[in-house]
Amino acid sequence: MYKERISVFDIFKIGVGPSSSHTLGPWRAAQFFTLSLSKAGFGPVRQVSVSLYGSLAKTGKGHGSDIAVLLGLSGYDPVTIDTSRINSIVDEINSQKRILLGGDTEIDFNPEEDLTLFKNESLPEHPNGMIFKAVNDEGEIMSETYYSVGGGFVRREGEVPDSAVQAQLPYPIDYASDLMKWYDLTGKRISDIVMDNEKRWRDEDGVKKGLLGIWRVMKECIYKGAHTPGILPGGLYVQRRAAQINHKLLRGDDSCCYDSWMNSIRTSGTGFSYILDWISCFALSVNEENASFGRVVTSPTNGSAGVIPAVLQYYVTFLSEKDPEEEIIRFLLTAGEVGSIFKKGATISAAMGGCQAEIGVSSSMAAAGLTEVMGGSAEQCMMAAEIAMEHHLGMTCDPIGGLVQVPCIERNAMGAIKAITASQLALQSSPEAAKVSLDSVIKTMWDTALDMNTKYKETSEGGLALHIPISLSEC
Repeated sequence: MYKERISVFDIFKIGVGPSSSHTLGPWRAAQFFTLSLSKAGFGPVRQVSVSLYGSLAKTGKGHGSDIAVLLGLSGYDPVTIDTSRINSIVDEINSQKRILLGGDTEIDFNPEEDLTLFKNESLPEHPNGMIFKAVNDEGEIMSETYYSVGGGFVRREGEVPDSAVQAQLPYPIDYASDLMKWYDLTGKRISDIVMDNEKRWRDEDGVKKGLLGIWRVMKECIYKGAHTPGILPGGLYVQRRAAQINHKLLRGDDSCCYDSWMNSIRTSGTGFSYILDWISCFALSVNEENASFGRVVTSPTNGSAGVIPAVLQYYVTFLSEKDPEEEIIRFLLTAGEVGSIFKKGATISAAMGGCQAEIGVSSSMAAAGLTEVMGGSAEQCMMAAEIAMEHHLGMTCDPIGGLVQVPCIERNAMGAIKAITASQLALQSSPEAAKVSLDSVIKTMWDTALDMNTKYKETSEGGLALHIPISLSEC
């Protein structure tokens, strides 16, 4: 049995909303399939069809799974695509019923006929399954099955991830206890241990530049979301609130850029309530952008993309007294490793574990990262991560209308506040007196996921999605 080795850059991926498992995953799968066609020399391609199953089918429209597949087949990349062009690209495919496969081969493609959602069927390995088929001019068929397993991770059926077989790390970590073992042996901070592992994939300068690039996308997303009013797309007519909060707190101040905005925030108020409002604003900003097919960072998923940026922005804005870049790097390294441990020991897929696997994990990651930069010990970082998850156990995923809006956006604000509270509790506590370990809470989370009714796992068939009077067809 292989042990998967996960980089912090696997946990933090730049992409497009609204969902890492239902948007980014299918997008990547479509790209991988077109690449497989090219590598196999399979062509000329005459026809392509795509089938989405299970959770992907049930909430696919609301999560933009169909749109993601079209963009992936067309050769667009979620990291670089001009997000303002997404609607026009998709409209053109729908109207012309043709697609530029891989960005270079035009074929007939009618989304209404060639992209099918099987809501009452699931593939065996994961609720987020999809099958791609191509037919060439000789009538030959090439088919591949993919699973979007959460956080933008995609696995082709029968394939072992490259990261699992290539990386030989100095400090292999599968459990929180492994991380603590290396801490005890080396005396290094968590972020330093993780950095040493990351240097097996890229040099230290590359790691730092990459993480600062991740932070740049996060803060750009915060700034954009806090300055964009309006109604979210999809049919629920949810009003964006981050811009309203920003306008109210700064009394209409219209900052020209991120830096001047930060200065205005720091000088326009004080006190607990003021800071609390900003934490909520930061989180809402990101997830309103996510709901609008904006560019976000999976942290570890798109649905929970606002928690870590909100907590890190809170730290940078209100608490940081040292070199913010070094602290940002340490925060993300620590948070990323905690996310990796959750993925290995449980899941970061709401379709597998409910919202505890998304908001709960992101809150746990943020709590550990914040504790690290606040000067906490490795034991306190693990304690903070445990506290944050312990109080998300059992959280269901029940998006109204299949959209990543209600209750998802507000949950990011709540997850951020819980992360900060968990960090504060850990910093004021003695970890040796703790009754619950991080490994124990991860095991409990997974057991809870297995026991949870399927209707609470990103299907929009239970909870709020069932009791709020709106049908999926309206979205």
